[in-house]
Amino acid sequence: MPVVNRIADMSTEMAEWRHHLHSIPELGLECHQTAAYVADRLREFGVDALHEGIAKTGIVAIIEGRGDGPTIGLRADMDGLPITEETGLDYASTHPGRMHACGHDGHTAMLLGAAKYLAETRNFAGQVALIFQPAEEFGGGGEVMVQEGIMDRFGIGQVYAIHNAPGKDFGKFHTTPGPIMAAADTFHIHITGKGGHAARPYDTIDPVVAACSIVQALQTIVSRNHNTKDTLVVSTTQIHTGTTDNVIPETAYINGTVRTFDKEVQAMVVRRMEEVIAGQAASFGLEARLQYEFGYPPTVNDAEKAGFAAEVAADVAGIAGVDDRVTPVMGAEDFSYMLEARPGAYLMLGQGDGAGVHHPQYNFNDEIAPIGASFFARIVERAQPVAGA
Repeated sequence: MPVVNRIADMSTEMAEWRHHLHSIPELGLECHQTAAYVADRLREFGVDALHEGIAKTGIVAIIEGRGDGPTIGLRADMDGLPITEETGLDYASTHPGRMHACGHDGHTAMLLGAAKYLAETRNFAGQVALIFQPAEEFGGGGEVMVQEGIMDRFGIGQVYAIHNAPGKDFGKFHTTPGPIMAAADTFHIHITGKGGHAARPYDTIDPVVAACSIVQALQTIVSRNHNTKDTLVVSTTQIHTGTTDNVIPETAYINGTVRTFDKEVQAMVVRRMEEVIAGQAASFGLEARLQYEFGYPPTVNDAEKAGFAAEVAADVAGIAGVDDRVTPVMGAEDFSYMLEARPGAYLMLGQGDGAGVHHPQYNFNDEIAPIGASFFARIVERAQPVAGA
C-alpha cells in the first residue's frame, strides 16, 4: 500500500499546520503556543481523551479503536532551536532568535495528519497514544514524560518516532535494529594555575600550556585506549582563557562532547579522562578538575520492532524505499528514553537536498509529510488489526 489516499488529500492542510507552527518556534519545555495549537487541532479531530501539561507543555491524546486491544505510542517532538532564521520564507519565525531548524514543526504536522486519519477511520483494535513532546533539543522532555509515567498511565506497549533527514533520498526510510544514534555526554575541565606577567613565565604556572597539552592528550583515548570496533568520539569544542597579550592568566576552561554507543566504552572514557587530566595537572604543577555530565543515552531500536517498522515503511515507500541496516550516527535523540522504557523503533525519512538540520537556512520539506503520516497510520493498523478484518 503506498501513501494513504485520505492522508494524501490532507497534504495542503498538513502544510498549513506546519507553516503556522514554523512561525511560532518555542524552546525547551516552554512550548505553550505550540501545544495550544496542537490541542485545538486534536479536539477538532475528535480524539477520545486529551491529556495536557505533561512535562509542562507535552500532550498525550488517546484515540480508541474498534474492540479491545493494546496501546501503541506514536511520538513527535515540538520544540525549536535558539537560531536566527535566514530562510526568507513568508511563514518564517516571528520569534526573534528562535527557529524550527530541525523539522520538529514537520514531525508534529505528520503526527497530526495521522491523528486526523485515525480518528476518522478507527481501523484498528485497542488504542493509539499520540505523544507530542517538548524539549527534545535540550531539557530531555522525553525523559520527563517517561518519569511522569506516560508509559504505565496509558498502557503503552510499544512506541515509534520519525525524524526527517536532509540530504537523504526523498521519501526513503532509514532504520536499523540496535543502536541508531549515540549517547551524548558533555565534559568541562577547570584548570587553575598561577597568573603573572607574560614576560616572566618562570614566575607563573601557566594554565594555557597545560590546557593545550590536556586537549592533545585526551585524543589518545580514541587512538590508543578503545577497541577500533567500538565507535567513539571525543571532541574538544571550547578553550577559554586569558584576556590580553601580556598577561598569563590564572585559569583556563576546556569543554567538549563524548559520543558512545556502549556503556563500557563510556565508563572507560570517564576513567581515562580522569587519569589523563590528573597526570597532566601533576606534570605542570597545577590543579585541574573534570566535571563530566551524562546526557541522552544511546537510541537503541528493539530488533523485532525495527524489522516490523521496516516492513510497514516498505508498505508505504516500496521495498527500494527502505534501508533497514543504516549505519548508526553520532548525533543524539531523547526518544532514547522512551525506547529504554518500551520496545519500539526510530526511523529517519529522507527529504532530499537542502540545508542540513540546525542550519539557519533549513526548512522541512512539506512533500514528505504525507509519507510520514501514512507510516504512522499504517503501523497502528498493522500492529493492532481489527479482529476478523
